[in-house]
Amino acid sequence: MIYPLSWAHSWPYLAGALAGGYVLGAIPFGLVLARLAGLGDVRRIGSGNIGATNVLRAGGRWLAALTLVLDAAKGAAAVALALDYGQDCAIVAGAGAVLGHLFPVWLGFRGGKGVATGLGVLLVLAPLVGALAAATWLAVAGLFRYSSLAALAAFAASPVYAVWFADPQRVEFAGALAVAIWLSHLGNIRRLVSGAESKIRLGRERPDGAATRPW
Repeated sequence: MIYPLSWAHSWPYLAGALAGGYVLGAIPFGLVLARLAGLGDVRRIGSGNIGATNVLRAGGRWLAALTLVLDAAKGAAAVALALDYGQDCAIVAGAGAVLGHLFPVWLGFRGGKGVATGLGVLLVLAPLVGALAAATWLAVAGLFRYSSLAALAAFAASPVYAVWFADPQRVEFAGALAVAIWLSHLGNIRRLVSGAESKIRLGRERPDGAATRPW
């Protein structure tokens, strides 16, 4: 059931959705899983990121896949839990989840890039848009082997998909999300332009930068 809320009474719900989304988004699954697997602090490996791509460098494809699923799930859960209170709350919760992943308070506000969490948000908020964005990520990653390029393409395309398959409010959200993801990838963009960006490797990375066989 969706509760009709006037703007005069909606701010506590919106604030709660933002806070709840942030708390869910700030759970650093990549960091936790890497430590549970005995790999230490994933922030000291590869790019230093806590997302699935860097976990892939540290721990292999299955640990990375689990990180990807859980990071997407926390974004999806934030939106799903807020949907009963209306579209505004769902969108705010989704934004909170992405912000939580980007800037987790317990990691000194230095988190991941927001890709999996953002896709999880879109998959619940606008399922067809999310599915198309995920398909775009897979296609670009498969063709070029750059996770960052795949993320940039997927989120750049998501507002376009939203124009066709979602309402204007979701189009605006997809556009804002794309800006946030692009800003989080500024370093990757510079490395892509200079040819220094690392490609996806299906295995653990040794200290010398070489990849071992995957789990």
